[in-house]
Amino acid sequence: MAETGMVHEHIDTIDTLMAHYVAGSLPEPARVLVRSHLEMKSDNLGLVNGLELLAGEALESIPAAAITDRDQRLAAIFSSASPAPAPQTAVRPENALFPVALRDFVGFEVEDVPWRRRLPGFKEYSLDIDGCEVKLMWIRPGRALPAHIHKGMELILVLDGAFNDERGRFGSGDISIADETVDHRPVAEKDRPCIAFAVSDGPIRLTGSLRRMIGDLIG
Repeated sequence: MAETGMVHEHIDTIDTLMAHYVAGSLPEPARVLVRSHLEMKSDNLGLVNGLELLAGEALESIPAAAITDRDQRLAAIFSSASPAPAPQTAVRPENALFPVALRDFVGFEVEDVPWRRRLPGFKEYSLDIDGCEVKLMWIRPGRALPAHIHKGMELILVLDGAFNDERGRFGSGDISIADETVDHRPVAEKDRPCIAFAVSDGPIRLTGSLRRMIGDLIG
């Protein structure tokens, strides 16, 4: 994995994450995660729209600067080929689990994920993109993942089901933000599997007692 951070500044709240999304400072996998969240839940759409409006007003307040070689630049623009039409936004099928942004990013739906079993009751599909480790995760109902901290930052978007940890409950459409200050042990709720999309920029370190660690590893 490339040794680049998620962003240069620290992200510890949803509001901060949304601000970085509007500023365009997130790597592509994290942008897809936020777009997917906004597609699933409208809670933060008002914040994002307000930040975009403020950004536009800030740009309008910047004094105009003269363009050098104006005539030549205009001639080059008008003589260039017409741009290709913008691609149409894919329509999310009624029974689809993945948000459109995520499905377009990974190229398949949940039933086609090439899962790999990592632990009993825990499957994942992972790849490295833009300096980030990108994962789809499937966690058996009631299963606990080993307690750990992150040597970097991790964003998790819950796609279906839910998990609980020391901070509370994360259900469908919710984003978990964890860094080196968060020591947590996610536990999937018992009524259905928890399916999630995760983006991280650093490895994890297991924590907790050896007895609990072994129990969580064997499931």
